[in-house]
Amino acid sequence: MKKLLLSFGAVVLLAAGAQAQTSYGLKAGVNLGKYSSVPSAFEDMEKNNLSFYVTGYADIPVASQFSIQPGVSLQGKGAKYEGESANANGKLTQNVMSIEVPVNAVYYIPAGAGNVFLGAGPYVGFNISGKQKASGDWSEIFEGSAERDLSFSGDDKDMNLIDAGVNFLGGYKFNNGFLINAGYGLGLSNLNPNDGDKISNRVLSFGVGFQF
Repeated sequence: MKKLLLSFGAVVLLAAGAQAQTSYGLKAGVNLGKYSSVPSAFEDMEKNNLSFYVTGYADIPVASQFSIQPGVSLQGKGAKYEGESANANGKLTQNVMSIEVPVNAVYYIPAGAGNVFLGAGPYVGFNISGKQKASGDWSEIFEGSAERDLSFSGDDKDMNLIDAGVNFLGGYKFNNGFLINAGYGLGLSNLNPNDGDKISNRVLSFGVGFQF
């Protein structure tokens, strides 16, 4: 019993120590989104779709210079096609907002007035809203309508609800908590609900933040 109580006390003290060392951060910036699969006829029309992200996270040290960062993020993703090809002329933009839950492993390297950090980890996202906007020949697919909302449920859904993949991140965190970061989201799940090519997210991001 004595050993059990001592072990329990040690666990409580370790948990309290970890809690005391845990810090919290907020990051925001721009996303440049594309999809993994593009019809060959539209490859020359593919552009980066500009959107944004906001992420809150906890930084939990688990070893010297090494932390686990779980978080919650609002992510703007999608794709854009603009220009002229043999099949279409005009612009098509698809914007999707997703609530994402990442869990990243992050390694800190002391450098100058702060730390360089590198990290990676899985994420799962839930698409909550989306819209397509079209002009030129693209508007014909909407039967004359310039825009329409995307559906993520039902037999006629436009896109699957769940998006999962792997995040890669890096940047510099100053000793005062200010940080500059970049990242890449590699989607692994298939967003296409129909028969055909697998479509996954590819998102490059840049931003700033602060860790308290």
